Amino acid sequence: MLESELIPAREKGSGRLMVMLHGLGDSMEGYRWFPEAMRLPWLNYLLVNAPDEYYGGYSWYSFAGDLAPGVARSRELLFELLDSQRSEGYATEKTVLGGFSQGCLMSIDVGLRYPHHLAGIVGISGYVCEPEKLVKEMSSVGREQKLLVTHGTRDPLIPIEGVRKQIQFLKQAGVQIEWREFVKEHTIAGEEEIMLIRDFVQMRFPSGGD
Repeated sequence: MLESELIPAREKGSGRLMVMLHGLGDSMEGYRWFPEAMRLPWLNYLLVNAPDEYYGGYSWYSFAGDLAPGVARSRELLFELLDSQRSEGYATEKTVLGGFSQGCLMSIDVGLRYPHHLAGIVGISGYVCEPEKLVKEMSSVGREQKLLVTHGTRDPLIPIEGVRKQIQFLKQAGVQIEWREFVKEHTIAGEEEIMLIRDFVQMRFPSGGD
């Protein structure tokens, strides 16, 4: 099982959950600021470490050569993680899956294949592994999932042009994606982008807490 830590909602008894996946070389420690920044007192957060050690942090897959084997291994681990959250009382339909960079790729990859309906999927500054294969292997609820995907027009690590094409391909395949571009590099664009993510999450939970 993946190492994870639950940061409970300030409002007791909430079953709403956001799972946050970090980027390459980072860890759950890099997202401890996120719950406070989101300012949603009824939302629990599960911070997760990727399985492979990488220069003091962790990695979801090797980006050198073929990504697919590492992505598939991490997908299986994240399926197990989501299943375990279901067994602990966090229903999938009340769970948002989100991530940055490698975590974005994993959120899209897992979210569209997982056989249960998520509250939403958030992908920040990432890309898609084998979009054509992903469309073929989407779960029966894949086209019902709601996604917010953001990217920077000045991203030097993952140029936006290729990601635009991947997102357009997924949209044409019937995936429901809200795509937003920011004038930013490989980062989260401060309060402006956090506000967009917050609004998306609130729309997925229109009644707030349980």
